[in-house]
Amino acid sequence: MAKTEEKNINLGQGTGRRKTAVARVYLREGNGKITVNGRDVAEYFSDPLCIYQVKQPLAVTDNEGKFDIVITVAGGGQSGQAGACRHGIARALVAENEANRPALHENGFLTRDPRMVERKKYGQRGARRKFQFSKR
Repeated sequence: MAKTEEKNINLGQGTGRRKTAVARVYLREGNGKITVNGRDVAEYFSDPLCIYQVKQPLAVTDNEGKFDIVITVAGGGQSGQAGACRHGIARALVAENEANRPALHENGFLTRDPRMVERKKYGQRGARRKFQFSKR
């Protein structure tokens, strides 16, 4: 029983956000396995670009294969979720070791991307699109 308790000790935690996606990231001792919502990262994200994006903070800080990462992500689409995971992993790496901050900050992984979909306004067809104007 002590083995399972020992295995779930989090070395670092981070919350990542992008668009409407929110990712909770937990760093644990291990050999580099990344789990997203109970599935392997390659199985969860079908796009190789998203998989690359999730692994970027680990590559920049030379931490590939050092930690097992458990991610719980909700909201948004595939691209937003991948961005949220990257942001969360970067924050968790800084929480684990403050020496990772300069490299992650230099690459822009600690910055929360503020771009979101603009809301639709009343009396309009979309966020910015207006109904066609008729003079007569």
